[in-house]
Amino acid sequence: MTDGPVPGLTTAAAQWNGVERLFSRPGEPSRCWCRFFALTGPEYSALGPAARKAQLKEKFDGGSPAPGVLAFVDGQPVGWCAVEPRTCYPRVLRSRVLRQAKEAGPPDSETAPPDASGGVWSVTCFVVAAGHRRSGVAAALLRAAVEHARLNGADVVEGYPVDREQRPKAGPADLYHGTLNLFLRAGFTVVSSAVPGRAVVRLSLTGPKGA
Repeated sequence: MTDGPVPGLTTAAAQWNGVERLFSRPGEPSRCWCRFFALTGPEYSALGPAARKAQLKEKFDGGSPAPGVLAFVDGQPVGWCAVEPRTCYPRVLRSRVLRQAKEAGPPDSETAPPDASGGVWSVTCFVVAAGHRRSGVAAALLRAAVEHARLNGADVVEGYPVDREQRPKAGPADLYHGTLNLFLRAGFTVVSSAVPGRAVVRLSLTGPKGA
């Protein structure tokens, strides 16, 4: 994923019609509808694609901030980044990556902010349409996700990317988390690498870094 210029590229807080157009193309998004982290394992397994789609649509009908941002090229949706308060993602809260990050740090470490805090927002998923990958779309989405979180009250944005230096053979099934270099270039800092090949990264939106 490179951060090069993309002619006609724009980003915005997601709206349902754009998400539906992007996710309805063949592939994993049309099955998952970005519900993997928003549900526990049993809850996710109990729902089919149609029910997952309906649940994501409800996020746009509830009056809360959009659960992600979209990228457009010449008005067509080509990318999505999911970002919400970490408390919206039960599977993240229970994940080995986050659990081991907490175990690796002291009790008051910034690697382990309180799970009840709505000030920590998580970037959990990237979707970039075929033909637009490795062109800077993911970098634009991440910048937009950070700004979306900031505008809606986030103090910290957190991600769980793949370190391709440790996992050079990682494929699409893993890279939807984003890559470590993508986050580092956006100003994030590694706060844990307790799980080999996966990092916990954070960006403060308060103080000098968030100014």
